Amino acid sequence: MRAKLEQQHEAGFGWAMACCRWDRDEAMEVLQASYLKVLDGKARFDGRSEFRTWLFGVIRRTAMESRRRRTVRDIALKNWFTGNPAPAANPTPEKVHETAEVHQRLRNLLQQLSERQRDLLHLVFYQDMTIEQAASVLGINLGTARTHYARGKAQLKRLLIESGETSWERMTMTTSG
Repeated sequence: MRAKLEQQHEAGFGWAMACCRWDRDEAMEVLQASYLKVLDGKARFDGRSEFRTWLFGVIRRTAMESRRRRTVRDIALKNWFTGNPAPAANPTPEKVHETAEVHQRLRNLLQQLSERQRDLLHLVFYQDMTIEQAASVLGINLGTARTHYARGKAQLKRLLIESGETSWERMTMTTSG
């Protein structure tokens, strides 16, 4: 595994730079964290794709995790400096109930999609896969996956509007809190 990582180091670093918006220090940290995931067995290559493709996916996900952590930290620091209270660690019972209702409505709407559309949307949105990776998981060609993905999103949007939800933002704002 180390030899394969060494072979892909230069290309991997270039990809890490792109994923980290060309911030060299951040890219070095992301690449190091990616290598640790691989060497510690937290990220396992199963041979379903080329090693390079798989490694680039690990680097991309690690960069996204790093960006999320940094964003949360920056918001917390900003709130601390400005005196704004941090959001409650434990949501109120009302918020828990509201979030559960939204999730249930969304699950009900997803059940109205075809199985393939539902599976593709789940893999892309909840499992953070690309459409190509999801196609590989489902054993379908990429063109078919793209078609079902686009149709699934359009159908879900139509169902949201018909159910009285007038925008995606409302659903995501309710579920993110």
